[in-house]
Amino acid sequence: MDFNRDESQDAVAEVVVSLLERNSARDSELWPAIVDSGLLAVALPERFGGDDMGLLEVSAMLTELATDAVQVPALATLGFGVLPLVGRIPDALAEKIFPAVSKGAVLTAALNEPGAPFAMKPETTAVADGAVARISGRKIAVPYADRAQWMLVPTDSGIAVVEADTPGVTLVASPASTGAPEFSVHLERAEIPAEQLLTEGSGSPLLADLHRLALASIGAVADGLLKGVLTLTAEHVRTRHQFGRPLAEFQAVAQQIGDVYVVSRTLHAAALSANWALAQQDQSPEHRERVDDDLDVLAYCVASDLPAAMQKCHHLHGGIGVDMTHPLHRYYSQAKDIARWLGGASFRLDRLGARCSST
Repeated sequence: MDFNRDESQDAVAEVVVSLLERNSARDSELWPAIVDSGLLAVALPERFGGDDMGLLEVSAMLTELATDAVQVPALATLGFGVLPLVGRIPDALAEKIFPAVSKGAVLTAALNEPGAPFAMKPETTAVADGAVARISGRKIAVPYADRAQWMLVPTDSGIAVVEADTPGVTLVASPASTGAPEFSVHLERAEIPAEQLLTEGSGSPLLADLHRLALASIGAVADGLLKGVLTLTAEHVRTRHQFGRPLAEFQAVAQQIGDVYVVSRTLHAAALSANWALAQQDQSPEHRERVDDDLDVLAYCVASDLPAAMQKCHHLHGGIGVDMTHPLHRYYSQAKDIARWLGGASFRLDRLGARCSST
């Protein structure tokens, strides 16, 4: 196995770096520049004007964006939307969605239900009735639901691709650490064309693949966030003086930044391993088991270790770290949100423990 980036991943990362060098925006104002750069077409099929790349290239993009704590709907659109749909939707639906994405349309996925992060057996229902299907249920913590043109909604009968303006869909704003749009989504007999219900049943490979791709993409973002905040903090303790000496020369400070470095390398290895394994074409049960093992380890590392490392970086920055004009808060807030989406450290430890005990 070789975790090194290949030419296509390097090329995608270089486009992101160049884009960030030319633009000062790190929020939604950057989205038009991302659209113009062609980055949203990276994972789209060639026949829709895309580059026909896959998870590893998207992960490289998400990691580079997160290194500067960019707050745009790239994770939701690509990791939660495009990657799970490519090769899994009818041509007629693909012809509606994929060209729109290349022009800047936002996608998202409703992965969580009340009390059930990444719900494996969704309580949201889908009832087929001839040419239509009616979706009813409640989802929580759905990022960018107000901006998304389409939303992937796991149900008891498959994954529904729901258009934002579908009657019966109600959005209720919920708070997020970043302040980015996040909503609870209520669906009351929301009617969609039958072909937009991707039916393979609850617990199907389709639902499992959605979860796998979302976890891998979140891991790529977490990797970038910790890489970026480590660089930011190391520079701060190197240049900030206390009692006539750089902070980095104090033993306690050196130990703490060293701890963050260890966590960063651990998370980096977990993200690379999980993304690499998931990107392979091996469909054997043994490989699928390895992928799920890696993803559960990655999810626990993100939910448990990432917020703790961010707290340590805050401490090392002192009062500067709570200044909203300083970039540190952008890293910390994103880390808090993605850890919450995953269900938190205890939930992920239980998931990981159950996997270990079952094998």
